[in-house]
Amino acid sequence: MNRSSFSAASRFFSLVRIDRRDFLRRSALAAGACVAGSGIAQTADERPKNPDVTVLNPRGRVPVSLIIDDSTVLVNLNRFAMPQFDAVHRGANPIYQRNWREWPAEIPDSFVRRFAEWSAENGVKGKYSVVPFPACVGRLDRMLPGWSQQDLSDSIKLVREAMLPNWDIHPEMLTHTRIIDTKTGHPFPEVSPKFMENWEWTTGRSADEIAEYMAYALRILKNVGLPCEGITTPGGFGKKARPQMIEAVYQAVHEVFGTEIPNYFTDLWTEPGKSVAPVVQGVAGLDGPNPRCTVYIPGCTGDWTGGWDCITPAGADKFITADGQHGRMVDVIASGEPALMFGHWTGIYFNGYELGFKIFDEVVQRLRKRFDNLVWMKLSEIARYWAARELTHIDLVADGLAFRAPFACGDFTLRWKGAPSQAPTLIAGDSHTELKQVNAPLKLAPGTWCADGEYSIACVALPKGESKLRTAS
Repeated sequence: MNRSSFSAASRFFSLVRIDRRDFLRRSALAAGACVAGSGIAQTADERPKNPDVTVLNPRGRVPVSLIIDDSTVLVNLNRFAMPQFDAVHRGANPIYQRNWREWPAEIPDSFVRRFAEWSAENGVKGKYSVVPFPACVGRLDRMLPGWSQQDLSDSIKLVREAMLPNWDIHPEMLTHTRIIDTKTGHPFPEVSPKFMENWEWTTGRSADEIAEYMAYALRILKNVGLPCEGITTPGGFGKKARPQMIEAVYQAVHEVFGTEIPNYFTDLWTEPGKSVAPVVQGVAGLDGPNPRCTVYIPGCTGDWTGGWDCITPAGADKFITADGQHGRMVDVIASGEPALMFGHWTGIYFNGYELGFKIFDEVVQRLRKRFDNLVWMKLSEIARYWAARELTHIDLVADGLAFRAPFACGDFTLRWKGAPSQAPTLIAGDSHTELKQVNAPLKLAPGTWCADGEYSIACVALPKGESKLRTAS
């Protein structure tokens, strides 16, 4: 996009507006009538349409995030996963024959602490997997052979205290390798793709079966005090059982943690022009007391930081070049859709060389230098925003805008044509909150509004249920 060819106002709206029907149409995941056997509609036709009002990105900014896979407590996961993958393929795939014996068994807490401090200092947020039974080494709520109970307790405490403020925790299923028999707690004896989480186990299984397995993983994390609002799937888990997986994610996360808006990560889309917007799925009960949905959140980059198997990394330029003009993140940010980077924890640590960490640090500095319109968000925050964006009913009424929201949203940002005749006031029951005027869209924060040509933009803490933004007497 040639940014210099647009006025400031046009540039702002080209970055932040996303048409709901367009991105739903472009996403194959949003197509289809119902989740099999559940009666939960996924079509856009039943959702509220607000032709006179545009819901913008949060605070008029482009969400960015960092999705980290293959992380857990202490265990350098893929040092232990590699021989298990090789056994499944009977030594026929050279990818799984690297010299894993030379890799360290542990990713130390000192590195986790430095990474957590770096993310806090730079405002970086995202999703951090914690595999509950990593490569069958041991359960985090029981013991990790090779480490003391104090080691295990201290490491979990570090994740809880240092990572949780800026990072969502997801189980990346249960082991990331062998399927566990949830009745015995042991791996199934068969060593084949059919009994590996990364491959075929979910094919042909019901939503209830998949949900039971997910819930088993979630309960381990609950037992050690790590809250979860979503699921990450390893490899091909669920790829051939998409409808069942959508329902299973909701069942498991809602059952174990009571999460209102579960989310899941399973795909990376790096093709130019392909939408990477979140998709709100499994929608039901919008007009009742218990609305429900699940939000699918894809990543937009490949792993260019060293990979799960510590290969030579592609480097920062794949994300954003040094001059800030090119790269996958530049392209996605220009589209206005969430730009969610991806990397494996094992490659970020890179067997102690920290190559991936250095690359991400460079990328974050380049993004800061190039853009002033980004907002770092956790996946749960993105999921909540997209659910509110997609499912809130908005009507233009005589004295302003009336909302009927199935979910609350802290920084709900919307635009409508015209200027208010008085300071906009958010009314919810007996609460009246007058919005403060700011002089530019990028200064928006919850409880503010601004004029922009013939339009008005407001950012409000949208409550669940009915409320109103009064703009006229």
